[in-house]
Amino acid sequence: MKKVILMNKLTVKEIKALLDQITVIEDPRLQEIRKDDRKGVRNAILGWEKARSREEKLLKDYERMSVYEKSAYSRGAQLIAGIDEVGRGPLAGPVLAAAVILDPNNPIIGLNDSKKLSLAKRTALYAEIHEKAIGIGIGIVEAQVIDDINIYQASKLAMIKAVGELSSEPDYLLIDAMKLPLQLPQESIIKGDAKSISIAAASIIAKVERDRLMEQYHLKYPGYGFDQNAGYGTKQHLLGLDENGITPIHRLSFAPVKERQSL
Repeated sequence: MKKVILMNKLTVKEIKALLDQITVIEDPRLQEIRKDDRKGVRNAILGWEKARSREEKLLKDYERMSVYEKSAYSRGAQLIAGIDEVGRGPLAGPVLAAAVILDPNNPIIGLNDSKKLSLAKRTALYAEIHEKAIGIGIGIVEAQVIDDINIYQASKLAMIKAVGELSSEPDYLLIDAMKLPLQLPQESIIKGDAKSISIAAASIIAKVERDRLMEQYHLKYPGYGFDQNAGYGTKQHLLGLDENGITPIHRLSFAPVKERQSL
């Protein structure tokens, strides 16, 4: 009874601070707080429950997306590189790939396909990956090479370059929907950025790196909206092509650009 009286004497702000310290639903302090019928306390409890639900989902997602890594570790792998690329579809700019070796003893909760993340969350995870990962490699293949060898081969080349840029040589590769001509054990996973934490980490690094690169190109080639469309064929981009012409970073083999070469 004494604890109930003490809880009832706490302000709503103090209750919220106490809830921040509670991590499990079995905590007896939570049971006592639930007895408080003040609206502010009820809302605070509801917020705590929603936050716990989100955390539990993130933890479950992490476990689900660690299956491929755990399988590789069980077969003797020690340095697993997840590999993904971004930029197959744009009319301008390079295709960029990232290879990431995560530290299994330093988990990053919240990893997911970069396309499913908000800009703020993607940016935060990008920083956390750089802080915790064992290795990160970036591979870039420019528009001229894409025109020469086609986008599929360019994507593969960017991935190979990314692996080559890793500071530690991996002994196993998890790749998003691709097989690489490398003498390393590897596994190709369809939609791997949503199924593997390593590939998800690579997708985040690749997305942020390429977006930032396209923002720099926007300063060099204004009028196409590269900072907003990352080189994809939006209405603004196509209008920019019509008004300003083709830049050195445009892919001449891609139809909307190719069609304008003869105009």
